[in-house]
Amino acid sequence: MADNEWSQPDAPPPPLFIGEKEKNLVKQFNDEILERVAGQQVLYYPISVEHSEYHEVYGEAIEKSFLAPIRVYAAVAWQGMVTESGKFGVDRRATITVRFHKRRLIEDQDLYVRMGDFVLYGDIHYEIVKLDEPAQLFGQIETRYEIVATCIRARDGKFNAK
Repeated sequence: MADNEWSQPDAPPPPLFIGEKEKNLVKQFNDEILERVAGQQVLYYPISVEHSEYHEVYGEAIEKSFLAPIRVYAAVAWQGMVTESGKFGVDRRATITVRFHKRRLIEDQDLYVRMGDFVLYGDIHYEIVKLDEPAQLFGQIETRYEIVATCIRARDGKFNAK
């Protein structure tokens, strides 16, 4: 007679189709497309946390200090000009969306995208005002591979790259 007794494994099996090799292959494809095919790049200006003085209560810095710029390959989409009417008159803002490859930034460039940082695209500086991580690799929650930054054109005098 056959042994029909069932035993529970010590650990769950690895994902059926997505392991480290597949994640690395996707990273390699994304790196190659962004750097060699699309070829779009921005200069990223991260805020220097050590050299900026933050308000004790609100955690905001009026005068920000920035580290040296870092060249980052990304997919950039021009969103056009937005015209808004407020109590101080009409205001026009240029907006871009920058799609960063998360693993490339964190693992290869040791860079973390934050709101309040600036990017230079073309000859215009933009401030990051919104961040999203909308894409997952094959629906796996722990494998988000994209950071989408919504950026608005920095007002004259707000950011000095020098």
